Amino acid sequence: MTRTIRVAHSPDSDDAFMFYALAEGKIDTGDLRYVHELADIESLNQRARHRELEVTAVSIHAYAYLWRDYALLGSGSSMGDGYGPRLVSTLPPADQPRDALRGLRVAVPGRLTTAFLALQLYQPDIEAIVMPFDRIEEAVLGGGADVGLLIHEGQLTYADSGLHLWADLGAWWLEDTGLPLPLGGNVVRRDLGPEVIAQIARDLRASIVYALEHRAPALAHAKQFNRGIGDERTDTFVGMYVNRWTVDYGPRGRQAVQKLLERGYQAGVIPERVPVEFIG
Repeated sequence: MTRTIRVAHSPDSDDAFMFYALAEGKIDTGDLRYVHELADIESLNQRARHRELEVTAVSIHAYAYLWRDYALLGSGSSMGDGYGPRLVSTLPPADQPRDALRGLRVAVPGRLTTAFLALQLYQPDIEAIVMPFDRIEEAVLGGGADVGLLIHEGQLTYADSGLHLWADLGAWWLEDTGLPLPLGGNVVRRDLGPEVIAQIARDLRASIVYALEHRAPALAHAKQFNRGIGDERTDTFVGMYVNRWTVDYGPRGRQAVQKLLERGYQAGVIPERVPVEFIG
């Protein structure tokens, strides 16, 4: 008997690339039928807190509040390997950007995003203004915020509107820890049972591998979600966040997840220590 599994992810080109084979029926999924739901990452974080979805992309920060109900799939990570969410402003950065950020109004894309967790570890003494990720550049340009914290394609396009880089939090994290910054992952609800969970893990990994091995058609599918950044930048953006880390976290990637959540706990941002479990 066919069983329907809802898979939720962001409507951006890297997630679309990752789920291309599943969405287009390129791989055999047996008796599982996948239905895709698209929403911004902070909405997915909140929906997962209410256990609404069987499989969903979430921020690694949000996993600290989900781990009792969801396990992390071993495939599907978005890692910033020396790059990541970017702080931008209308002014060139000061000599000491970390200290100069203190007390400023920073537009952020959601309190459960990993970008916000990284910002709190980088400089906790800021005034956070939460807003949709695609309104942050406008807020900074219009004076509604002093600094903006950019995720998604904005990491590549901020200079087009005259904004300047203040700090790259992925670069800072790598320098500080020697590890990539684990931004997002895919989680599966534990109550689906071990057999279904194992098949979902296999199917998701197969979808990612298929896209990487059939890059041209997968990019053609993904570019319909690229928010107008063009084919070349779409290719660059997808390459940043769908790569070897996405096929499997590996030992270093798994260490990075545990390190980030432990740092969040030690800083008092995350309320408890999180035992991270990877499936597949």
